[in-house]
Amino acid sequence: MKEQVLNILTELCPGIDFEHETALIDDGLVDSLDIVSIVSEFMAAFDVELSVEDLQPENFNTVDAMVEMIQRAQG
Repeated sequence: MKEQVLNILTELCPGIDFEHETALIDDGLVDSLDIVSIVSEFMAAFDVELSVEDLQPENFNTVDAMVEMIQRAQG
């Protein structure tokens, strides 16, 4: 799953080292428009429903946090 998340992120936001960044939101590397695109891609790719409660900065600061969020949504 992590590899698929990385592929989606790299496609949507080329030029960001997603594997090593630990503060994507806090450092301004990913903005709210990026998050909308990322969430749409995640919902389609993983067949999950992400809610407004999931749209917290800490869920998008690292790839691992995004993977955990998707796993929670999968139940």
